[in-house]
Formats: sequence, C-alpha cells, structure tokens
Amino acid sequence: MSSSAPAPADPSPEPTPSPFHRLADFVAIPRIGSLALSPGGDRLAVSLHTLDREGKKWRSALWELDPAGRRPARRLTRSAPGESPPVWAHDGSLLFTSARPDPGVPAADEPTPGLWRLPADGGEARPVLARPGGVDSFAVAADSGDVVVVASVLPGGSDPAADEELRKKRADAGVTAVLHEAFPVRYWDHDLGPAAPHVFWAGRLPADEEPTGPAPVELRDLTPDAAPPTGAGDDLTLSPDGSWLARAEDVPDGPAGRRTRLVLTDTATGNTRALVDDPLADVYGAAFSPDGERLVCVRESLSTYADPPDYTLLLVDVADGAARELTPDFDRWPSAPQFSADGTAVYFLADDDGRHAVFRVPVDGGAPVRLTGDGAYADLQVARDGSALYALRSAYDTPPVPVRLDPAAPMQDPEPIPSPATVERLPGTLQELRTTAPDGAQVQSWLVLPEGASAESPAPLVLWIHGGPLMSWNSWSWRWCPWALAARGYAVLLPNPALSQGWGMDFVRRGWGTWGEAPYTDLMAAVDAAEQRPEIDASRTAAMGGSFGGYMANWVATQTDRFRAIVTHASLWNLEGFVGTTDAAYYWEKEWGDPLTEPKRYEQNSPHRFADAIRTPMLVIHGDKDYRVPIGEALALWYALQKRGVPSRFLYFPDENHWVLNPGNSQVWYDAVLAFLDEHVLGQEWRRPELL
Repeated sequence: MSSSAPAPADPSPEPTPSPFHRLADFVAIPRIGSLALSPGGDRLAVSLHTLDREGKKWRSALWELDPAGRRPARRLTRSAPGESPPVWAHDGSLLFTSARPDPGVPAADEPTPGLWRLPADGGEARPVLARPGGVDSFAVAADSGDVVVVASVLPGGSDPAADEELRKKRADAGVTAVLHEAFPVRYWDHDLGPAAPHVFWAGRLPADEEPTGPAPVELRDLTPDAAPPTGAGDDLTLSPDGSWLARAEDVPDGPAGRRTRLVLTDTATGNTRALVDDPLADVYGAAFSPDGERLVCVRESLSTYADPPDYTLLLVDVADGAARELTPDFDRWPSAPQFSADGTAVYFLADDDGRHAVFRVPVDGGAPVRLTGDGAYADLQVARDGSALYALRSAYDTPPVPVRLDPAAPMQDPEPIPSPATVERLPGTLQELRTTAPDGAQVQSWLVLPEGASAESPAPLVLWIHGGPLMSWNSWSWRWCPWALAARGYAVLLPNPALSQGWGMDFVRRGWGTWGEAPYTDLMAAVDAAEQRPEIDASRTAAMGGSFGGYMANWVATQTDRFRAIVTHASLWNLEGFVGTTDAAYYWEKEWGDPLTEPKRYEQNSPHRFADAIRTPMLVIHGDKDYRVPIGEALALWYALQKRGVPSRFLYFPDENHWVLNPGNSQVWYDAVLAFLDEHVLGQEWRRPELL
C-alpha cells in the first residue's frame, strides 16, 4: 500500500447534515413496514415504525393515506405494544393483531396478541377475539368478510380452556423443555414446539359491539391434526366467498427433510385435500381468482447437488387440481402472484437486472411484461375495479414509499403518494456500474459515492457483499444501509456476483456449490472496476458482509490481503459444522452433499481450511439467537484468528438473531463497524464505542 495516498474525503458533517451523519438520528428515522388497500379502493393504510419515548424499542402504528395523494396522511392507532400489518375487512373496518391490553380484562393479566378491529367510521379500536397463546396472524375473505386466524395450540389443548390449563401447568411446574419427534427443532430465531400453529374458522365477525360488551366469537379448528414441529403454518388465503381455505402445508421429504404442498380445505365441513403435491418442489404463495374457481401459486423446484432451485407460477383449477405453468419460458424467479381485477391476468414480482420489478402475464398465455423501471416493489395491491395498482417502492436512493401504478403501462417510474415517512436528503449519490468477470459474464453493481468525493479528494472504498446467497442488492435496507457509511466519507460498492438472482439461471449456476470460485472472482472484478474511478482511493479499501456475505468476507480474507480491514457478520466459517447445526440443514446439504460421502465441496469452499492465510484485521459480529447461522461459527472463527495473532475483535449480541433489530444494538453495530474501519482503513486511533 502506498504511503503517499491522496488525502481522504472529509468525513466531517456538513453545516446542514443529513439524518445519516449522526447514528442516533439515523436509527430514529420513521419506517414504513406494510401497505393495505381498502375494498373500495378509496383508502390506503400503512404500518409505520417509530422509536418509543425512551428510544429503546420500535413501536408500530397504523396510518391512513389518500390513494389520490391529495389529503395528508393521518394516524389511526396509538398503543404501547403497537399493531401488526393491517388488513381491510369488506365493510371498511381495519383488522390487525396487537398485544395491547383488553379493557375488559384485569390489568394484572399479561396480554397476548389478539385480533382487533378499527371501525370504518373511526373511533376506538375494539378487541374481537383472543386465544390463550395469542393470535399469530389472520386472513379475510374479500367478498364475504369471513375470517380465519392462526393460533398456536399445545398438544392436547383441543379447546381454549384445555390449552390454557396446559400452559398454566407447564408454567407452574417451571417446565420449559420441549420433546422433539421430527426435524426441524427451531427456525431463524425461535424454538419450535411444544405448541404448533392451527387455523381456526371465525366466520363473519359481529357487526358492532353491544352495550353489554363484544359478542363472543366461536372458533372452529380447521386443522385439528396440526402437530409440531411446523403445524398448519401461516401461508394461507381464503377464497373471495370464504368457502375455501388454501394453505401451504409442510410435509416430510426424506428422513430429515421438509417440503411444502398446497392443500385445500372446505371451510364448511373441514374436509381437506391435497391440491398440488409435487415431490420435486415446494408449492406456496397461493392467491384465488376473483370468481374463486382458480388459484395461482409459486412452484419452487427442490435444489439438488447439480442444480439450484428454479421458480415458476402455476395456474390451478380448484375443482380438480389440474395445473399448468403460467411462466414456462420466463428466466426469472416470480413471487407474490395475484390476479387482476377481472381475472384475465396475473401480476407478480421478480428480480430483474438489479431491480425488483412488477410484471403482468395473461392467464390465457403469453410472455410476462415488465410494468416498472427502476426500484424494488413490495406489498402489491390490486384495486378491485381494475383502475390501479398500489405498492411500496424502494431503491438504494429511497426507503419504501407508497406509489400508484397503471395496471397495463410498461416500465413505469411513479411518483410517491404523500406518507408520514420520507428521507429528504442523502449524504451522497448513487450510481450503477457494470463490469466483465474473468469468464465473460457481466456483473452489475451499485456504487454509493459520498459527498465531496472527487479526483482531488478520492474516497476510501468499502466492498459490501449481500447475503442470501440467492438474492441481489436492489432495494433499500435499514439493516444494511450504505448511507450510514457514506455520511462518514466512505464510498460503498454493492455488487451482485454469481448466485445473485435477476440475471437468469445460468448466472446462478456459475456459483452453485462453488461459492469460493465465480462469486469471489466476480466480486474482485467489481472492486477492480470501482477502483478505476477517479473518485475512489484504491489504496484504502475494506470488505464486509453478513450471512452469505459474511461467508464471502471470510473467504476473501483467506484469498487476498488487498483490503485493510474485513467485517464479517453472522458468517459461515466451517461449512461442515454449519450444516449439522443450522435450522434447515437439509436445504444446504442438497447443494454441498453429505460431508461424509461427498466431502469435495466442503474441502474446496470452507474458509476454515485456509485460516493460516489470513493477514487482514477482522471484526467478527454475531448474535446468540441466530439459528440460521449458529453462534458456533463465530466462536470458531474468533478462536482461529486469536490463536494466529490476527488483529481482531468480536462484537457479540446475547439477545439478537441473524439480524440486529434492537434500536440501541443497531446503533452500536454501526458505531463499532465505523470505528473498526476508521482504525484500519483511515489509520485513525481506535475509538471504542461509548456503550461497549
């Protein structure tokens, strides 16, 4: 590295700094979490997350927006526990779950999440129903207004009284143990069992509350045979008239594997039959046609040692289960399908060339048409009169905002609808880069340049590697926000290497089972291209990533010393050890094989086998509640660095999971990362974060 490197870009705040210049301000920015369109198409609701008064927890509230964009946003709910993403009922009332206390229940009782309703004409939200273990989620029939709820039930808790008694007995006896009889035993950040989700029929909710109090809602179990570990699940939808419940059901796939099939339940009788049961695929994400006679769903082929998964949409007849592909020649991965208002087309989302776009495909055949240009779209809502689509749009230069789309026009870039969460100014600019990898593949990246970066004052560069691995950098992220680094003067490179989705199956196959090959060389090619920019100081660079990005950060550390610092979060270190302890071992073993009988990919791609080559200072970060990448990966990496004398630090979160979600911990995460980068990239004296 040159000792006469150009002067760094000034990392100090400007006279009028953005909210990203001060971490406390960044963490406190209000954030939109979900979007819902009323049946009449005249009201939008969003859930908005803000910090509580103490700044220690996120609190959600529901706000109403004007779909036409003329009226200002107004707040609908207030409670300390907050509210779940809302769903409009057919009568214009708003349903949500919340752990707010029921005014009719003694305050000494600990509230659990129940179903609540906000009347169409306003007023106070009212409790609708509750279960001993709480209400996890719910679904509403678009035409009839019938409701089903998902709630967890202990084995033997056939009715609320029995379930409550069993819970009390366990609590009184101090029992927290769980007896598992099938894999898996945990998921992401929570233990599975002993209770399992069941789906209950609530039917049409009482029209209003009587003077004597709310009318009781009788629940009927539509899934009485649901059992641990996964029970009835929560991927479900009701037909418009409420007569059918479609649900993705988890079933065994070999001795310790799982897959999902689509089942259909007659809500009047409770009779259930398999609608799409494909032994070679997961089937999920169902949506009914407006007439209730057909379904559209996602078919994800099960991955193998030779091939990654592939995705398509199926059009399924409700009467006999006859299915056909709706996107047979579409070399992208469709998700979140739903029918147009007249049932003649299906809208869906898919990654495409660094964007997460909205597509439309005719039901009677034809190629999908992309409806959006730049940006990443989520929470797509179809107006029932066919006049519009609504969605949340984000990109790396804007957090999620609600927008209105034309249902048919291609390549739209809509203006946002006024909402209670906006970011007025970013501390830099966003650019798109493309470069050619050694094997000739084109690699796309996003480059965030800080304010003031120029040929006269080039910025240090941070390579930020995405997780997944089957995803891509294309949308705003509060957890992985490059602008917090740009505000301190760093340029941030966000590449989409092999395994990233949005460039077709061949691009994914380039890295399948060989994570240390094309994904690595693609990343290095992207860094080489970025370093040719006059605004970039190639002598001062760092690399960082989380999850798969953490794996790649570890791999980078074993393959090159070109970077001054490496930050690795929730990272895979010993692939063989990881496969035996992760929450979904069967998924990863399909790609890498059984380590006892097919060790090749482990030997060639596991970073721990090349630990002796590490020379770069590393910051290791991990949460103890991370069940996807268990804490043992970080402990083993940390020990390997320490015993080899590699300059390193370990930031440990006892109560965080795969992500760091607590506001205070999130602020400390960014503070520690920036302090580590400042020390090793900028040559500043180590600044220990105040709260660590």
